[in-house]
Amino acid sequence: MARAPGISNHGFVTYPGDGDLDPRAVPARYPGVRGRADAAFPEHADGELWMRHASDGTTWQIGGSGEVAWIVASTRPDGTIVTATPASFAAHATVIVPDSDEAKRLADAALLDVLRGQSPPQPWWLGYLETGVGDLVFPDAPRVRLYTWPYVLVQAGPDQAGTWRGNDEALPWHSALPELMFPLDHSWLVSTLWDDDWRCVGGPESLVDALLRHPRLEARAVTLDEDATPPGHDGL
Repeated sequence: MARAPGISNHGFVTYPGDGDLDPRAVPARYPGVRGRADAAFPEHADGELWMRHASDGTTWQIGGSGEVAWIVASTRPDGTIVTATPASFAAHATVIVPDSDEAKRLADAALLDVLRGQSPPQPWWLGYLETGVGDLVFPDAPRVRLYTWPYVLVQAGPDQAGTWRGNDEALPWHSALPELMFPLDHSWLVSTLWDDDWRCVGGPESLVDALLRHPRLEARAVTLDEDATPPGHDGL
């Protein structure tokens, strides 16, 4: 008889009798999932979920609903930038996703370079939107719901954000970058919504200034009370 799923304290799908998932006890029942403890990744608390990357065997922490609760609590679907990014950020902008593969590659590299300089070195949460077309990178991972859509959320960094998938593994109007990116300290957020061919960005004024000045980025500062749709583009 099938067991009815529930949600653990960490936002993961569980089943009666499982309790919170202990990563050190997982491999026998959940192949490909394990906790990692070594000099670079110290032992983590019970309940964290780690999964193996298919290409190189490295393991990465999978996020739950708690990691995006601050976004859920501070966004609303009203057509402004607050549809995607919390109003509490000091500044907001949109950044166009280019059309061609080469232009996307250059723009993605430029955006990652700008973001690296906006917070101290730390892990980032990367969110891959489940569209039925885009590569989720960790397709067997539990999903996290945000903006009404399911995402795979993984803790990694800018190197992984730029290399884990290609432009041809995302929606045609998106790019290789994850649809959601933010650092552990929540100092900025970049979100590309499903139907949008632009990214919504929230963060300090220095971030928006850097985006506006970068020659490879088509960025536009936006206020909280205006339509965030860039001129010449279609909104939701």
